[in-house]
Amino acid sequence: MTAISHRLSKDELALLHAVHGRRRAHRVKPGKAQLTLGEQVSDQVAAMVGSWRFIIIQSITLAIWMALNVIAWTAHWDPYPFILLNLVLSFQAAYAAPIIMMSQNRQSALDRLSAEHDYDVNLKCELEIELLHEKIDLMREQEIARLIDCVDRLEARLLQAPGQPKR
Repeated sequence: MTAISHRLSKDELALLHAVHGRRRAHRVKPGKAQLTLGEQVSDQVAAMVGSWRFIIIQSITLAIWMALNVIAWTAHWDPYPFILLNLVLSFQAAYAAPIIMMSQNRQSALDRLSAEHDYDVNLKCELEIELLHEKIDLMREQEIARLIDCVDRLEARLLQAPGQPKR
């Protein structure tokens, strides 16, 4: 690598070696077993609350609640302004929001790690492509030097050939 890396600076070579080391560390993926109980619960709650199934079930439950309280003949446990329903929904939102935020924060941290990993991969590719360009340039220069040497030898042989007029 040192013979062809005359155009890469020492900083770029050091960066390439550092990226190689970080890439090896990224190859080991963290599994679900490394998540704490709180992280697992927050992910499950966020997945459940953010699903169509939850929205549909909650909408049906709210419609039944309101319908029973509006058309009930005898017992209206939560009459029209639905104060108890408001309290239940506020309670649900007060607990669901922080749990969902925990899951989003953890996912955001994973996304940052993934972006850093992608940047390292792109940087490594860029530096290695530059090294390949240098290697191809060096090979081309060597090939041109060999061709020029061959042309010079052929020209010398033609000039030394007997019976040929000299120029």
